[in-house]
Amino acid sequence: MDHPAEPRAGHSRRRSIGLVFGCTVLGAAAQVLIKTGANVLTSTGPLAMLTNLPLLAGYALYGLSTILLVLALRHGELSILYPVISLTYVWVTALSVVIFHESIHAFKILGVCMIVFGVGVLGRDGRS
Repeated sequence: MDHPAEPRAGHSRRRSIGLVFGCTVLGAAAQVLIKTGANVLTSTGPLAMLTNLPLLAGYALYGLSTILLVLALRHGELSILYPVISLTYVWVTALSVVIFHESIHAFKILGVCMIVFGVGVLGRDGRS
């Protein structure tokens, strides 16, 4: 017989994973904005960085990502959620190729595939 807490626990787990997945997207967008901001910096002084909108937006997205991570960790398992954050590398690699026209080669593709596979393995429930 199912216990009333079980469906809720499944919902909390899915919600936590969804929040962390959102962290990966925000983290990747933050990296792209920070790179964009760094590319247009005319000097490395604090004033130049504080008036650089892409740079500030990137840091703001990191802040938002951190808030989502805290919310996710309230009801999720750290050993499951934290490895999902590695998907940020997948999104950053794809965005770097598309936006900054960075090169992609077999080892990058292999690395991305390994990350996706690893997250998939860690995310398996373990129940039959």
